[in-house]
Amino acid sequence: MTELYGASVVLRTAVAEDVPALAAIRATPEVRERWRGEEDLAAEVAADLEDPDVHCLTVRHEGKIMGMIQWYSEDEPDYRHAGIDLFLDPSVHGIGLGTEAVRTLAAHLVDDHGYHRLVIDPAADNAAAIRCYRKVGFREVGVMRQYEKGADGTWHDGLLMDLLADELVRG
Repeated sequence: MTELYGASVVLRTAVAEDVPALAAIRATPEVRERWRGEEDLAAEVAADLEDPDVHCLTVRHEGKIMGMIQWYSEDEPDYRHAGIDLFLDPSVHGIGLGTEAVRTLAAHLVDDHGYHRLVIDPAADNAAAIRCYRKVGFREVGVMRQYEKGADGTWHDGLLMDLLADELVRG
């Protein structure tokens, strides 16, 4: 079990007992808008935890689960990198927990796993997420046009951002 400590967050490997709390956060309108999914969010979160290609960690603040951060890797030697994704309870949006969670995981991926490049792909209109990722050192690479289908059934742009290991802003 992985436990990573940031200044204000603890990232811990997500387990089955965490599913109800994570599904409740995913069900909030603000998160659901960005993290669409099936009607049975608990089953979807449980499936995420069982996916061997995705590493899911709870984001805890003051002992309470406030969201999930996950990472995956591309291990082809010529293209090796890791990708990150995150959702947080809307009650803690805007207080820096997202930045701290991304920074903590990014440092772990660079320092402990040896990744030289990380990627993240927020919706192009998600200004808060983009600001968060910039604070950690991510830079815009480009817009991925009509990248994902939104809740309204139309295609929306995504923003590809990346971070090189020596660009990581370490708190």
